[in-house]
Amino acid sequence: MSQKPTLKILLCAPRGFCAGVVRAINVVEQALAKFGAPVYVRHEIVHNRYVVETLKKKGAVFIEELDEAPDGRQPVIFSAHGVPKDVPAEAERRNLLAIDATCPLVKKVHLEAEFHHRRDLKIILVGHKGHPEVVGTMGQLPEGSVILVESAEDVAALPFSPDEPLAYVTQTTLSIDDMSAVVAALQSRYPGIIGPHRQDICYATTNRQAAVKAIADKVDAFVVVGSPNSSNSQRLREVAERSGCKTSQLVLRADDIDWTKFEDIKSLGVTAGASAPEVLVEEILNAFAEKFELDIETVTTATEDVSFPLPRQLREEVA
Repeated sequence: MSQKPTLKILLCAPRGFCAGVVRAINVVEQALAKFGAPVYVRHEIVHNRYVVETLKKKGAVFIEELDEAPDGRQPVIFSAHGVPKDVPAEAERRNLLAIDATCPLVKKVHLEAEFHHRRDLKIILVGHKGHPEVVGTMGQLPEGSVILVESAEDVAALPFSPDEPLAYVTQTTLSIDDMSAVVAALQSRYPGIIGPHRQDICYATTNRQAAVKAIADKVDAFVVVGSPNSSNSQRLREVAERSGCKTSQLVLRADDIDWTKFEDIKSLGVTAGASAPEVLVEEILNAFAEKFELDIETVTTATEDVSFPLPRQLREEVA
């Protein structure tokens, strides 16, 4: 047998699940424990197919719209991305048992938008069109109250005068660099625009991107473990490329690896999006271990100790 080549792996820390994702998954699991199956979840609870399929096996039923949930007292859970206000209003009208798993950091953006609206400011949201978090944030206020921009070019096309009273909020899972460019364009065109008291990009997004930046120019290739529809995972792949790594791939499972990208590499960076469980990181590493002798070094750039309480309906059960 020929000896396998050695592959140096730099493993990012932090990586994987953030506090908002842990809370959202716990909401579904605790609701199943308290109320029994089925529980209904509007939209994917987090953007990871492995997580969704695992919860399905436990009795969660995933739906896209509230009208797919039957009348009765089985819970309907709102995903971590947040929902427009008309969704909980409809749940209340139908007397459904609604449990909100929206990430508290997304809720913070909702409250900021409402605060600015009460002060009669026009609100600009920096984010990606169609993303559930963006749909939820825009749906906190009357239609037309929030204008979405995705790029500096969008900023240039805004219809407001330079002295118009404006405020901006951002999607929590953006690339920090992309967000900074759009915000810079906003502040240049509208010097009086009001921003968040604290940055809207969540701590987990910031930390994971910083870890990727720290090692991207030190490796031949990068693997980001996560789902294609996960915004924060896609941003990690982009950050790796922009930070000096010519080859990066986003993969959910080991079967998704395009081995042609990794034929001649001697070093590899590995991270995981905030909705990707550690078991999938281990699966990816095991797949590489079949082809290489692995020399793994963990590179830690931040320590996370954030946690969020469960929604009120579930707290007594787990106290």
